[in-house]
Amino acid sequence: MTAQEEKSGELLRSAHPIDPAMRAQIMQALRDIEARHDVTVLFACESGSRGWGFASPDSDYDVRFIYVNRLPWYLTVTPRRDVIELPISGELDVNGWDLRKALGLMRESNPTLLEWLRSPVVYRDDAAAMPRFRALSEAVFSNARGWHHYASMAKKNFREHLQADEVRYKKYLYVLRPLLAARWIRTQAGVPPMRFAELAQRTLDAVHDAALIEEINALLAVKMRAGEAATSPRWPGIHAFIEAELAAHAAEPVTPLPQAENAGLDAFLCETVLRIEGGRA
Repeated sequence: MTAQEEKSGELLRSAHPIDPAMRAQIMQALRDIEARHDVTVLFACESGSRGWGFASPDSDYDVRFIYVNRLPWYLTVTPRRDVIELPISGELDVNGWDLRKALGLMRESNPTLLEWLRSPVVYRDDAAAMPRFRALSEAVFSNARGWHHYASMAKKNFREHLQADEVRYKKYLYVLRPLLAARWIRTQAGVPPMRFAELAQRTLDAVHDAALIEEINALLAVKMRAGEAATSPRWPGIHAFIEAELAAHAAEPVTPLPQAENAGLDAFLCETVLRIEGGRA
């Protein structure tokens, strides 16, 4: 493994390369967003392949953030736009959600939001708000909704991208990652980790799945050196695992677990908006 790859005890390769110049550009973009839109960014992270830990040299920087508007924005009967999106510029793709929208998606156990909160690459993290935000996300998480999302995503990606004799490297990972996230939800409590290496290490057995882990590592090594569009013939061990895992999901839907009440989400929204507004006064 390279110097960029983390936690030497891990079974799977993992790298989260962030160019210092690009980090500085991202931080400036967040400051510009706050000034232009009169908002406060609570949280910003890397999503996509750099967050998952298997970026290619030409992978984009997918920056995602959560922000708070000024108090009057929340006190109108007319709905307002609750998303900020910057035009894609070169390698940089930046967009974010208002806090109220994010909490509404949390209530629905939206996997995209839950992955943001567990990204290993964080650019902004409000110390007063984000620990509680993450705790709320665990408390209201629906294992049934999460499992259905990931199982459906794996099935769809497998059907659409892995049927040819020649496939793109990253498409295997776009099936493996949701498959393992669905396995996580089936076998243990809580939200799956975002990092692919951690997810795989905690859902695969080092002895029983040794050959599969070796093949996944070989795939990761090539994918992290090749371009996003690079292809290869089928990987037989990975392909066989995917087919078996999809069959298991079809035969054994997850049993829903009890969820916490959502009242804490409203209280958190109110307290956070008032705190941010008070700090601007």
